[in-house]
Amino acid sequence: MVEASEIREHMEVVGADGVHVGKVDGVEGDRIKMVRKDEEHGQDDKHHHYVQLSAVTSTEGGKLWLSADAANAGQLFEEEDGSPVKLGENNSQR
Repeated sequence: MVEASEIREHMEVVGADGVHVGKVDGVEGDRIKMVRKDEEHGQDDKHHHYVQLSAVTSTEGGKLWLSADAANAGQLFEEEDGSPVKLGENNSQR
């Protein structure tokens, strides 16, 4: 299991397939707060999304690796209140 202390601000987040998903803004408790705006990859959400620390498989190569492929990673994202992100509502995850 990955420890929160291994996660760094602006660390790249990738799916299990190595495809870019976003960047880390910080860690809040047992969740990773994703940056809202990732201009480098065309992401500009209205607000922050979160991923449970338990969905992270490693920090190998200085990247945060998720348990799902990039195409399915959006299913791991949560709103600030813990509810699932409604995909398609200005959520440009890849």
